[in-house]
Amino acid sequence: MNMARSVATTWNARRSPHWAVLAGALLLALAGCASQPADLAASRDPLTESDEPESRKRARIRMELAVGYFDQGKTDIALDELKQVIAADPAFPDAYNLRGLIYMRLNDQRQAEESFRRAVALNPRDSNVQHNYGWLLCQQARYDEAQRAFDVAMANPVYGGRAKTLLTQGLCQARAGRTAQAEQSLARAYELDAGNPVTGYNLAQLLYRRGEFQRAQFYIRRLNNTELANAETLWLGVKVERRMNDQVAMRQLGEQLKKRFGQSREAIAYERGAFDD
Repeated sequence: MNMARSVATTWNARRSPHWAVLAGALLLALAGCASQPADLAASRDPLTESDEPESRKRARIRMELAVGYFDQGKTDIALDELKQVIAADPAFPDAYNLRGLIYMRLNDQRQAEESFRRAVALNPRDSNVQHNYGWLLCQQARYDEAQRAFDVAMANPVYGGRAKTLLTQGLCQARAGRTAQAEQSLARAYELDAGNPVTGYNLAQLLYRRGEFQRAQFYIRRLNNTELANAETLWLGVKVERRMNDQVAMRQLGEQLKKRFGQSREAIAYERGAFDD
């Protein structure tokens, strides 16, 4: 494992039951495999510690500090550490990847894109960077370019984040109005990681909007029967059961919604009967 990072939909049920489920609320999670240094990436032999140049070792120590500050939300300090990383080793792709994520957090898309482009140039086979770059492009409504970046990420046969990228790709396709493709991507992500509530919710929501209520019911029921259910999932469950004419299930979910999340906008909408808002 390394300090590279990647945009992903994730959650922590112990910290908060209100995990983000919408495309605009993607969180940051640890990436998969390490990126090789650009000057060694073409070697047939696996990279070992003894192969690593001294400049890369110094940069890696600074990189660890940058990641730590980034995780703590101290973006200015993280950027300062990354300057030290790049000064020590200008060809360290992980540094540009993390810098891109920081600028995404700061909503500076120009700097984020420049950083990801640099990371891609240094190591075009890094699926985590391609994943991040694809999500940035999607936020800019550059959907065809985003799809190409996701395709490159998925083309790596040893990439361990396939479910993550399929989920993000599906959210991007939904943004683009490509609902059939979005359903296919989300369904594949669900096959690989059925325990991810973000995938389950978004797939159920997409099917609900397409009028496929029975299929939506399957996914949202599975989610609402776990401890990861929240106001959004319960409310979607209420609307699905209403469409399926299951009044008992609908009332049960509605009572859970009022009891557990009584101040939420979903509970207020339920009380008003605003099922189609």
